[in-house]
Amino acid sequence: MLNQFKQKIKGLTLQPSQGGCFEVSFDTELVYSKLKTGQFPDEKAIVSELKSRL
Repeated sequence: MLNQFKQKIKGLTLQPSQGGCFEVSFDTELVYSKLKTGQFPDEKAIVSELKSRL
């Protein structure tokens, strides 16, 4: 994500957690949740979703 958006984002925050949680949010809006789907996201799908929001 940093390679794709390095000139378009102001910051990126990683928050360690437990229990298999992997979530991606954009401006406080949840874009992807591993807890809801049970699997890690496809990187291309996440990049595409973030592109549409920038």
